Amino acid sequence: MKDLQYINISNFVNQNGKAVTIQLSYQIFGQPLHSAPIVLVNHALTGNSNVCGKAGWWNDLIGENKCIDTNFYTVLAFNIPGNGFDNKSENLIENYKDFTAKSIAELFLKGLKILKIETLFAVIGGSVGGGIAWELAALDPDLIENLIPIATDWKSTDWLIANCHIQEALLNNSSQPLKDARMHAMTLYRTPESLTSKFRRSEKSNALFNVESWLNYHGEALNTRFNLLAYKLMNQILRTIDITRGRHSFSDVVSRINSNIHIVTINSDLFFKAEENWETYVDLKLIKENVSINEIKSIHGHDAFLMEFAQLSKFLGPIFQARKEAKYFELDCYKKRITA
Repeated sequence: MKDLQYINISNFVNQNGKAVTIQLSYQIFGQPLHSAPIVLVNHALTGNSNVCGKAGWWNDLIGENKCIDTNFYTVLAFNIPGNGFDNKSENLIENYKDFTAKSIAELFLKGLKILKIETLFAVIGGSVGGGIAWELAALDPDLIENLIPIATDWKSTDWLIANCHIQEALLNNSSQPLKDARMHAMTLYRTPESLTSKFRRSEKSNALFNVESWLNYHGEALNTRFNLLAYKLMNQILRTIDITRGRHSFSDVVSRINSNIHIVTINSDLFFKAEENWETYVDLKLIKENVSINEIKSIHGHDAFLMEFAQLSKFLGPIFQARKEAKYFELDCYKKRITA
């Protein structure tokens, strides 16, 4: 893992009007900052800034000669403050209700300003990371050239909020909160068809089905690598995605966003339903021309954005390839001019 870098953000006013100091950590991959087009990658609920390279969780999408080519792009990834990735207890956030998805986007914007970044070629994020991408675009409509929200939406639906409420109850009341919350979440990240395909009612022993063993494994694995306060915060961020919060209507907010918007949805997603994404797309097309939508076909549900890399690369490849070709064309024209 590359060394984490830190930005100190003082006097940040949180959701409840309290001024706090935040240590915003980040990693940079690929080309040096300010030497190439910048892609900001927002991580998902239990993810982090280590998006590519050794142990990178999005290695199949980001890296040398990958869809997001680190030979050409600068890849920047912030850690959502309080996610526990740096293993520093002082950077955990106990009062998790003081923060929303909009709060995190505001912190990212402050970090970008300190790094002297005025424009981003793309902002990409899956799940809660995609929701934060929407919030960034609403806060600064001119910042992002290409907004790429994946397996997410501009708002948390009642269904999503209901499941986050159950997660919060488990996190606050269970005797083994991280394990139980994770097991519950895994049944929503996948689908009945995905579990049937994987396990087919097979048994590990007379007393344990393989699907139960799989859930136990994921619950215990998260319990060993994640922090309870971090999970509570991330669950709170997930349930508070809403670019209209404190603003006007959806159409009014998005009409101000100048980004090209590339929505990627998943046909079997039980968390952020495809129907909601298609409705968002239709509403956007009434206002903007530079909007597209692609749908991942998979039985694996919400987690398909971490599994179906061939489809994801097919959808996103043209966006990132076009910028590379434009750069090479510019260089070629320049060479012809100076040799003429």
